[in-house]
Amino acid sequence: MGFPRISARVRILLWLLVVMAVALGAVAVTVRSILQRDVDHRISQLLTQETGEFANFVPQGVDPDTGGRFDTADRLLRIYLQRQYADPDEELLGLTGPAGDRPDVIRQRRDLPPDTALWRDTDSLTRIHASRNSFGTLERPQGELRWAKVEIGPSAGGRPGAFVVAFHPERERAVADKTFWMLLALSGVALLMTTGIGWAVAGRILAPVRLVRTTAAELTEQDLTRRIPVEGRDDIAALAETFNAMLDRLERAFAAQRVFVDDAGHELRTPITIVRGHLELMGDDPADREETVRLVTDELDRMSRIVEDLLLLAGAERPDFVRPEPVQLAELTADVFVKVRTLGEREWVLDGVADREVRLDPQRMTQAMVQLAQNAVQHTVPGQRIRIGSRADAGRVELYVADHGPGIPPEDAEVIFERFRRGTSRRGTRTSGAGLGLAIVRAIAEGHHGDVELRRTEGGGATFVLTLETDS
Repeated sequence: MGFPRISARVRILLWLLVVMAVALGAVAVTVRSILQRDVDHRISQLLTQETGEFANFVPQGVDPDTGGRFDTADRLLRIYLQRQYADPDEELLGLTGPAGDRPDVIRQRRDLPPDTALWRDTDSLTRIHASRNSFGTLERPQGELRWAKVEIGPSAGGRPGAFVVAFHPERERAVADKTFWMLLALSGVALLMTTGIGWAVAGRILAPVRLVRTTAAELTEQDLTRRIPVEGRDDIAALAETFNAMLDRLERAFAAQRVFVDDAGHELRTPITIVRGHLELMGDDPADREETVRLVTDELDRMSRIVEDLLLLAGAERPDFVRPEPVQLAELTADVFVKVRTLGEREWVLDGVADREVRLDPQRMTQAMVQLAQNAVQHTVPGQRIRIGSRADAGRVELYVADHGPGIPPEDAEVIFERFRRGTSRRGTRTSGAGLGLAIVRAIAEGHHGDVELRRTEGGGATFVLTLETDS
């Protein structure tokens, strides 16, 4: 049993929530740590300040009753505490008596919670009075306690004492904790809002992707016309454009495939019927058998030429159908002229050559020119003139084959470049072609981003011109 598939929308949202949760949690923890550290720092400063002030008062203080120095620690502590005002969470106490014994407590008249007040906690006071440290922390059941003390030596006939500053940090720590939990609550609200906004935004961003998936699922060989609307200029729009371009190529490829199959089926049906009929009627007479073999071979050769031409036309949709390279047009024209002179007993004339270098596929262009020359031979009689040439003009070049045969009727000029169309009337001798030659010529011209057109020959006849655009 496999795991359920998680959509990209959910994955994006989950990653966003995880990152935000970690970031917001880190912020909350950091703020709490800073606040707690600030509380500790403030308490330390307060304890240091209070003990420092008392330490300065001890040698400089004056008893208001006698006008002289304090004669006992008890009197010193009482007068000092009367003049001080403690913070809400602070206790200022005086302890008298030997260290280690239960001390006597001198305190200010303040109302503190009975369960937390240090002056009521005899054990803690005894421990603080007996401690040799000036600062310390007590962990009590009532909560943490931070303290500091200044010891006073015994006077003549008096008892030793100590000034104690105690601070209860629980309330201030609770403020830091409250801020921490408030931040967590706000982070939770922010995550909820992010979930809703992220879900909507991710859905909007991924809508073209879902449309691509839906469109791809609905595509069939019979329906390749659907396209994805392109909106914006981001990566998703580029994906939609690329997908539409792929569909265009697929549609053209399937269309070419269907045309190829239809054309092959239509055109090959007749020679197959002829071959089958002759083979079924073939007798035992050697002469009859020889004639039948000749007819069958001729039909098979024609079928082979048709298949080769159809495959060539089907390949015209491929990007590597033509492979342009720098070619000297004069040399190409002369080579074509030499090759076509063997096609028939005609008056071959090299009419003119253009001295220019152009980018084209020399093999495909030669194939097109030879096909046009073969077409001219088939529609002329021995001795008639056929002219081969090329010329250049501003931004374009032309290669042409002109004959002086009977010409082509105007009603045939629009259809002769279509597949399996030879025109409504033949112009000259009977041909055995399948009507694919001029379609191949047009495919080669279009592969060079050019065109082929039919013009009238001065004095009678037909001129086929291959026109190619150039950079200069």
